Amino acid sequence: FIEGNKIETISRNAFRGLRDLTHLSLANNHLKALPRDVFSDLDSLIELDLRGNKFECDCKAKWLFLWLKMTNSTVSDVLCIGPAEYQDKKLNDVTSFDYECTTTDFVVHQILPYQSVSVDTFNSKNDVFVAIAQPSMENCMVLEWDHIEMNFRSYDNITGQSIVGCKAILVGDKVFVVVAQLFGGSHIYKYDESWTKFVKFQDIEVSRISKPNDIELFEIDSEMFFVIADSSKAGLSTVYKWNNKGFYSYQSLHEWFRDTDAEFLNIDGKSHLILSSRSQVPIILQWNKVSKKFVPHSEIPNMEDVLAVKSFRMQDNLYITLTRFIGDSRVMKWNSKQFVEIQALPSRGAMTLQPFSFKNNYYLALGSDYTFSQIYQWDGEKKTFRLFKEIYVQAPRSFTAVSTDRRDFFFASSFKGNTQIFEHIIIDLS
Repeated sequence: FIEGNKIETISRNAFRGLRDLTHLSLANNHLKALPRDVFSDLDSLIELDLRGNKFECDCKAKWLFLWLKMTNSTVSDVLCIGPAEYQDKKLNDVTSFDYECTTTDFVVHQILPYQSVSVDTFNSKNDVFVAIAQPSMENCMVLEWDHIEMNFRSYDNITGQSIVGCKAILVGDKVFVVVAQLFGGSHIYKYDESWTKFVKFQDIEVSRISKPNDIELFEIDSEMFFVIADSSKAGLSTVYKWNNKGFYSYQSLHEWFRDTDAEFLNIDGKSHLILSSRSQVPIILQWNKVSKKFVPHSEIPNMEDVLAVKSFRMQDNLYITLTRFIGDSRVMKWNSKQFVEIQALPSRGAMTLQPFSFKNNYYLALGSDYTFSQIYQWDGEKKTFRLFKEIYVQAPRSFTAVSTDRRDFFFASSFKGNTQIFEHIIIDLS
């Protein structure tokens, strides 16, 4: 009987080993919380008296809430002093802790000791792979998820000259990788099972693509395409199509505009491409079902010098992010007629603003050359993204989400430092 002793806290191990204890009274003290599993050793407990204490019925009480439902002991009513909605009510009357008692975090899982500018992921034969473009090492490094070691290990290495993009394309059981280079032309490699490596499959016309900046893969009417955005002054962004033998140039989109990014998206059931550029506002192209080509449709006004456009869906709504190195980057939402701004993010020095989601948690990763990179999380009540965490990545160029073995990661590429792999974890605050 430890009653009326003005006790405010109890050690987690205070009752360790008391397996024959049958009655315990902590009544009329000043307890607001008990450490998790403090009663776990009390196998013979018949009666527990907690009267005269008022508990904070928040996440710290979640374990006690669950224990009360499971124990065979007789326990007095546990009264709450807070939060406000539960004041002077019983702990048993708390409806649920599930939402407010979990949070998320990103922790470093693995550091790859090399620089990179882009990361792509693909699945093949129940395995997860990652292709990383490394211009300084003149590599397209292919990694595989190791189910035993629980990390990403080297699988193959495609060499080239100033590789700035590696994009995987899966056609049936075939795996291709488009390797975009600044010099010597761009190429397509195919995985050869007899050699267990990627071998050169096809060249891309150097006359068409001289300074590739982005590769975007998409499918229309069960046909496979990819587009390369060309950022040279005489660039010619080009769509390529699979014809069962190889990829051939299908449509030149436009030239002289120094395109920085291409994004494929479905708007109201129709296929579209958004091209961002250093010399004009982003333009929206729409797929014409008759000519089977992209035709100019509209533009996104007052958004000059956009480095990248990324799209994502959330609760059946379509959004895009617009990355800008100077000025604010933007988050915009489709309102059935046009994209309208919902949020501006200060982004001086930003090269990438990447949306991604894990387990119904929606994030934006904003990478900057001048400061810490910032991760924003969607606030469902305020309907905007709020700053969630800062991470340090030198000269980030891309953020890529990768999921495997019920675990979620994102790769942060660095133009001047190590490539980092962060794991997305769920934290139980109780």
